[in-house]
Amino acid sequence: MSKLDRLDIKQLRVFQALIREKSASKAANQLGLTQQAVSEQLKKLRDVFEDRLFIRKTNGFIPTPLAENLSVDIDRLLREFQTLLSPRVFDPERAQGTFVIAATDYAQQIVLPHLIQTLRTQSPQLKIIIRDFEVNSINDYMESGKVNLAISFPDCVPSSYLTMKLFEEQHVCVTSNFSSIPKISATLKQVAEHPNISASPSRPNFKGSIDDWFEKHDLTRNVVITAPCFSVVPLYLNVTDSLAFLPSRAVNESSLVEIKLDEMPEPFDVIVAWHPRTNDDPLQKWVISKLVQFT
Repeated sequence: MSKLDRLDIKQLRVFQALIREKSASKAANQLGLTQQAVSEQLKKLRDVFEDRLFIRKTNGFIPTPLAENLSVDIDRLLREFQTLLSPRVFDPERAQGTFVIAATDYAQQIVLPHLIQTLRTQSPQLKIIIRDFEVNSINDYMESGKVNLAISFPDCVPSSYLTMKLFEEQHVCVTSNFSSIPKISATLKQVAEHPNISASPSRPNFKGSIDDWFEKHDLTRNVVITAPCFSVVPLYLNVTDSLAFLPSRAVNESSLVEIKLDEMPEPFDVIVAWHPRTNDDPLQKWVISKLVQFT
């Protein structure tokens, strides 16, 4: 066993008390120990440092030269241990390092601009990485610490993760001004049969979350184009006679027209999620607090 393995904080505190009090009984009273316990710890210290450390005299102890030299370093070590155990006050202005956020295309448009503005203003030394949300990889990225936070939808993150609802969203049906589909009186059947553009950020296929809703009405959408993100869909709508379902907050193109339906798809939640192991991280808690404005 190495000398370090034979040394513990209790022994260092006994040493510090003996240096200060020059008496085993006074040191014991200060530490709330018995005099015998102090003597046992002193014996261990002597074995570790291979020095008597304290020499008895009629009214107490006197430290050896080695003990005098050790006292400064041991005082410093105990102060550092105390600092290690003290509550840390998080200061965003002094926060450094890199914070990684995985976000859907939608979240990158709607949530992140204001969040990034806040982080850059209040924590200017913090570097931020925004990466696309990859549903098949997000668990590995968050477990390994490659991603700190994910902004997505509830069905896209593991159920074991901690989450906070940011807000509720609603799909709306939109098309371009020149589309041939009736803008006011279109039925759900007409909407399903008209050429549709589907945004499928998670997987490149012709079925999105909105298709489950159509199936409940015994309808199948005529999806002719699938795009990897919501942001490009308005561009495709403007050059094709087609329609699409987009989250309402993502519709900001003046060239698009909303098709009012008698029945609307069910609302869905937008959430922020994080791995349980990072729940007590001060930086992470602070970043999450900046998202409360959306709740």
